[in-house]
Amino acid sequence: MRQAAVRRKVQDLQARIVALRADIAILDDQIEVMDAEVEDLRVRAIVSETPLAVKEHAEAARHAELAHRARTDTLEQIRRAELDRDHLLEEISLDVVG
Repeated sequence: MRQAAVRRKVQDLQARIVALRADIAILDDQIEVMDAEVEDLRVRAIVSETPLAVKEHAEAARHAELAHRARTDTLEQIRRAELDRDHLLEEISLDVVG
């Protein structure tokens, strides 16, 4: 790959990493709120022992689990993008040395 194309790809990957990290920050905030809500609804379900309270807790728990999965998936995307970026940076450094 031409060095200019590799550099452009590195820049694109870095921009993606920055965007994904911003997504992680948002997810972390959302997860914190969701987890607190799940705990509150869990206690309500235990205390009230009504089917509606149990259902509300279960739905909130499912939403929180989806947010946790989204966070895990986003972290994996960051990991892969960083590996790709690092590989391309090695290519650039080998071109400079060689």
